[in-house]
Amino acid sequence: MRHVGLALGALLAALGVGLVLVGLLWLPADPNALGRQPFAPPSLAHPMGTDWFGRDVLARVMAGGRASVAVAAGAVAVGGLVGTVLGGLAGYAGGVLGELAMRVSDFLLAFPAVLLALLLAAVLGPGLLGVTLAIALFQIPFFARLAHAGVLSLREREFVVAAKAVGVGNIRLLLRHMLPNLASPLLVQATVSLAGALLAEASLGYLGLGVQPPQPAWGRMLREAQTYLARSPWPAVFPGLVLGLTVLGLNLLGDGLRDLLDPAARHLTPWRRRAGRGRRWAAPSPP
Repeated sequence: MRHVGLALGALLAALGVGLVLVGLLWLPADPNALGRQPFAPPSLAHPMGTDWFGRDVLARVMAGGRASVAVAAGAVAVGGLVGTVLGGLAGYAGGVLGELAMRVSDFLLAFPAVLLALLLAAVLGPGLLGVTLAIALFQIPFFARLAHAGVLSLREREFVVAAKAVGVGNIRLLLRHMLPNLASPLLVQATVSLAGALLAEASLGYLGLGVQPPQPAWGRMLREAQTYLARSPWPAVFPGLVLGLTVLGLNLLGDGLRDLLDPAARHLTPWRRRAGRGRRWAAPSPP
């Protein structure tokens, strides 16, 4: 709790994700039910107002977050698993195999994610599968680079050499002794990547990919609401606010976890950590 960014990020992320989780069990109204009060302002009956069809915006935000969070979490899980395995094998094996794996990672990083999503949507059709695969492929290079660098730094450490000396196999050595030491940076990367995946899903939903009408999704809700901004801003303000605060919370949470899991400065507040770095490199005072 001494880390303000970590506490604030955890709070914002919990509020955004918690709103979606509550929507799995309870909704204040049917998100697709037409109402008699279009463009109603926020009130007790409709805390976030209604849209142009009189539909409850709060119910649509809660229901629309299901697809957004599910796509982001699934893409990060798939991309993180494939990228970690690919980077770990490349760093441990080295040679031509390692270089080939990393060049594939560089190619995926250089390929435009939106163009890849459009290509997959053309092949698979608009829906969650194509968007999830596109975002997952875009996440692979980040995890691959992180795992590759971590395994390279651990490959010659004493405990790895000792494990080889007692006859531990390569696969067990990589999975049981090396990858667990990369859990902290991988967790931080997963948190930050989840924020990026949420933005990517909203961007692709804004382009018409992902969830199709009449089911709501945060990105498509923003696209549909932009036509009626002059009449009523609430159908655009609240989905954008929930999305922005959730992404901000995940980014702050990732930065806070990076500081928290740093063994050299784990018990210091951010202000003490910065002051310590300043004193460390300060020139000695004259006698």
